[in-house]
This record gives sequence, structure tokens and C-alpha cells, in this order.
Amino acid sequence: MKYNERIREIREDAGLTQQKVADLLHVGQRTYADYESGKTRIPIDNIMILAKFYNLSMDYITGVSNIKSEYPKK
Repeated sequence: MKYNERIREIREDAGLTQQKVADLLHVGQRTYADYESGKTRIPIDNIMILAKFYNLSMDYITGVSNIKSEYPKK
């Protein structure tokens, strides 16, 4: 699964709107929609924010792994 499909799936499973996630990332809703559609690549910093917020590993969010692992604790 591509990362843009995965971030949409995760957001929808959490019951969040694109606007809510865009606010979390400090970007506009249109920019976040472009991340989900694959028009624009999501910056690594924003992937890190999403990983912490959803408590999911970056490997899962980026589609490298299909195993839902928690975000690593320090």
C-alpha cells in the first residue's frame, strides 16, 4: 500500500476529517488533501507527527510494513 492510501485509511479509521489532521500538521486542508491524493509528497517531519499522534510506526504509515506497530517509546 502506498503511503498516501495509508494516511487516508488511518485518518478515516480514527474518524477524523482532513481539516482536523491538517490543523495538527499546521497546513491547509487542500495541502493535506494533496498528500492523501498523492499530488504532493508529505514531508518526513509531518510523517513523524502523524506517527506520534496515531501511535503507529513510521514503517506502517509509509507502507513499508503492513504490521500495525506502535510508535517506538524512548
